[in-house]
Amino acid sequence: MSAAMAAHLSVVTAQSPSLSAARQSVLHLYRDFQRGVPEIMRTHQIDMPMSQIRTKIREEFERHRDVKDLAVIDILLFKGRSEYQETMNAWKQETHIMRYFIKDDAPPKPEGFLEKFLAGRD
Repeated sequence: MSAAMAAHLSVVTAQSPSLSAARQSVLHLYRDFQRGVPEIMRTHQIDMPMSQIRTKIREEFERHRDVKDLAVIDILLFKGRSEYQETMNAWKQETHIMRYFIKDDAPPKPEGFLEKFLAGRD
């Protein structure tokens, strides 16, 4: 991938002047992720339905739906833009992307001593 393409996906980080401006930035990022799903699937050779990937993207955005602090929203926007750029530029490997899906399928870790002992953990 050329440096021009990487620069094309970068966005200048700036503080949002208001909640409505931050909301517009979040929606823009969300749409970029949703539009990029076919390219992400092709670049990273992900073998799962497109709808499952789109649903996971929506879940990640919905997790932070109730955030009202402008500084926190700006930090989440920065992190989201970084994730988008790293994914689209193939700076992430397939395993990095698949971790988002594995978290949901993993069994809960044992908490007490007896559960850890029976599971064979220290």
